[in-house]
Amino acid sequence: MARRRSGGGRHPRGGGRSSGITVTVHGLPELQQKLEQLPTEVRAACFRALKESAGAIVDGTKGRVKVDSANLQGSVKARFENSKLRAEIGWWDRDDRYAVWQEFGTRKMPANPSLGPSLEEEKKRLPDRLKREIRKAAQ
Repeated sequence: MARRRSGGGRHPRGGGRSSGITVTVHGLPELQQKLEQLPTEVRAACFRALKESAGAIVDGTKGRVKVDSANLQGSVKARFENSKLRAEIGWWDRDDRYAVWQEFGTRKMPANPSLGPSLEEEKKRLPDRLKREIRKAAQ
């Protein structure tokens, strides 16, 4: 399941305030439990597919984001939790707090979504990426 959410997040650089926009990609708790029980080679293959997919979302977002100063374009990032098949993609720098306004709009400014469309586009590709990496690991 994939969710876009507006709200606070962790602050990887210097404890600054979050822009409030992230995309969290994760599965149901039962699926996560089964994934944790997979052999190491298969988990590694799934992580490779996840990294590739997250990179595609970052690249897609960079290509779609409105460019004034190129700040948002250069600072969208993916981060991963150790030992979990989970990626978060978004902006976490204090200077990027306006990303949420770009993505969702305001009363005075129309939305200019970039992260959401990139996520939707990549959701279709992730299953094939997983299959390909798992097949390579099984050889």
